[in-house]
Amino acid sequence: MKAVQELVAYFDRKGALSKAQIHKLLDQGLLAAEAPQNMLGLIDPVGASYYFRVRGEAEGPLWGTDTYTGDSHLGIAAVHAGLVKVGESAVIKVTVVPPLNSYQGSVRNGVMSHDFARYGSAYTLSAI
Repeated sequence: MKAVQELVAYFDRKGALSKAQIHKLLDQGLLAAEAPQNMLGLIDPVGASYYFRVRGEAEGPLWGTDTYTGDSHLGIAAVHAGLVKVGESAVIKVTVVPPLNSYQGSVRNGVMSHDFARYGSAYTLSAI
């Protein structure tokens, strides 16, 4: 599945895939994998994108706002970002980004994220 996601991310970055084509791959079950707990095993390279089926959760480790540390829990970050509600599932796009010098916490959608200093990896989330 990782190889398929890497190919799709490559063509997505090049603008060679439309949203309709991505949705078709999702509908056929060829693209989205179940979300890992965090992105620690998938932090290279910066710019890589992954499509994950994530279940919204309310509590757990979460640092940052809009850009999250690589060890932040994906299910909680997705709720914080407003992409899924607690207990619901959705397919989201996760993009590896350069780490920030610091991460600002906040309360969004009933979920609290925390401040953190520099961390070695980071990601952002977006809807499909």
